[in-house]
Amino acid sequence: MKLLLISANRERDPYPVFPIGLACLAGPLAAAGHLLTVLDLCFEPDPDLAISSSLSQDQPDAVVISLRNLDNVTWPGSRCYLGGLRDIVALCSARALTVIGGSGFSLMPVEILAAVGAHYGVAGEGEEVLPRLLACLEAGGDPSLLPGVVLPGRSAFIPPLPLVAVGTPDRTLFDVARYCREGGMANLQTKRGCPFGCIYCTYPLLEGRCMRIRPVAEIIAEIRTLVEDYGAGYLYFVDDIFNYPPDFAEELCLAMIGERLQVSWSAFINPDFITPRLLQLMQEAGCDAVEYGSDSGSALMLKNMGKSFTVDSIRESSRLCREMGLDFAHYILFGGPGETRETVLETFALMDEVEPTAVIAMTGIRIYPGTALEKVALRDGMIAAGDSLLEPVFYISPAIREGLCELVTQEALKRRTWIVPGLEVNINSAMLDALRMFSVKGPLWKLMKRLGRSRVSPM
Repeated sequence: MKLLLISANRERDPYPVFPIGLACLAGPLAAAGHLLTVLDLCFEPDPDLAISSSLSQDQPDAVVISLRNLDNVTWPGSRCYLGGLRDIVALCSARALTVIGGSGFSLMPVEILAAVGAHYGVAGEGEEVLPRLLACLEAGGDPSLLPGVVLPGRSAFIPPLPLVAVGTPDRTLFDVARYCREGGMANLQTKRGCPFGCIYCTYPLLEGRCMRIRPVAEIIAEIRTLVEDYGAGYLYFVDDIFNYPPDFAEELCLAMIGERLQVSWSAFINPDFITPRLLQLMQEAGCDAVEYGSDSGSALMLKNMGKSFTVDSIRESSRLCREMGLDFAHYILFGGPGETRETVLETFALMDEVEPTAVIAMTGIRIYPGTALEKVALRDGMIAAGDSLLEPVFYISPAIREGLCELVTQEALKRRTWIVPGLEVNINSAMLDALRMFSVKGPLWKLMKRLGRSRVSPM
């Protein structure tokens, strides 16, 4: 078949993110004999025109649409992407077979397919099942017998099967250089699956709890390609947690050191699995910044959020970063179950104590079906059974709901290293656009140490 692969993501805040999921599909589809064309809407000023032009020029038999996210998971300034997806499907479905997939689609596949009207959907990892679906359709078979394939008008489907082995994305049809230039970094993934139990997290739902780790030699080869063929000067590991399992993280760092790869990088890490040795190896391998998904500085809130670590772990891991001269940020989620004014202030106090390079805070927590947070929201009456979660719905503790935004804004403005996207404290779209003009490599939050006093909507 002639296939048009469309990356639907147009979000550029805080960075334009390379569509690694669609690139992972490209290799298996090409290997199955399909002819591929890619349309990445992230950089298109007129997406409708770009889609119409591609359909006319390429005359595809089928269009595969990848939905990365349903919305920007930011409250109160939330943006839902469902309308844009509906427009894409409307343009494509009259002229070709349409198939939707991606992590965003997989969160609510039946509901999204019904809302946008595509011909088929693929929930879960699509590298194996998508080529099977296309072959089935060409042969006139029954696609409902394939795991993960969703059909219009049907409320049930066979659950997707996880991949045994995660492959290397094929980036040859994508403008990798532009992502490196405008996003400041290239992304790569070393593993899939998450065994942890954060109450709001969708990673275990999307990738399963069993961790599948890529061979180190394949990862090194991918890094070398990004650096030498695409000119990437900075990498970001998109793994849910880079430093788990710790022995794998050490093995990868040692391999990067041995290969003398001239590239800097950063990653998301867990405070519980960081040691002086691992941190030193990470730095020697090129790491110049790390991000912690700490969520809170309150012991009660860490427990309520299902975190695997303690306040002392946050203290110790932060101390190691400070002593070793490594930039680090803590990500905070305010408003979870049990949050009060006192627990919010505990978090501010702990961040004052551990002195990170930056704190990135969100108010409210997006509720997704199948998570433990959904059950809590049902219990607390924030949602009712049968409510649609396609449009963003956020959990905010009843005890703090009325004054959360005011309290967080007030306290964040006292501290120059805090970033609160939903409340536009030290960040907004205009500021991000201005920063990108300076060709910043790596996380933009590293620039926080250069800023003066904090402000709302600074530009």
